[in-house]
Amino acid sequence: MIDLQKSGQGLEGYGMLWAQLESLLADERDFIANAAQFSAFLYNLLDDLNWAGFYLNRNEELVLGPFQGQIACVRIPFGRGVCGAAATTLQTQLVEDVHAFPGHIACDSASNSELVVPLVKDGRLIGVLDLDSPKLARFTAEDQAGIEQLAAIFLRLTDC
Repeated sequence: MIDLQKSGQGLEGYGMLWAQLESLLADERDFIANAAQFSAFLYNLLDDLNWAGFYLNRNEELVLGPFQGQIACVRIPFGRGVCGAAATTLQTQLVEDVHAFPGHIACDSASNSELVVPLVKDGRLIGVLDLDSPKLARFTAEDQAGIEQLAAIFLRLTDC
């Protein structure tokens, strides 16, 4: 596992992850296959995660996609919770304490912080990439930038 915060590598430490993800997805374009691989990649390589995965846009509602972690909520309305906020605003949501987030949906009561990146390709919302942690304030601005770049790599190498 990689703890970029403890290693002091910050955003530079994500460079290795960017290269690894490029290599992992290089020979496959299928969305489900790549989303499953990407979820496992994040879940196994980043410290302090208890959930990593996708919610997919299905008629203005987010529906559970490939993931790693505990059993999850299956459907999330746009505008509800952290994932719904990311889907509605098309902006990454970095939440230090999910319990203080208005309308937070507690799919796993062990989650305390969350990072949700909207996945937009050709102007269309594909879904969101959701990372949860049991640690308060687990995600930093550097994590946000690093994960956003990983999401961009995923979108570029995947048919959506």
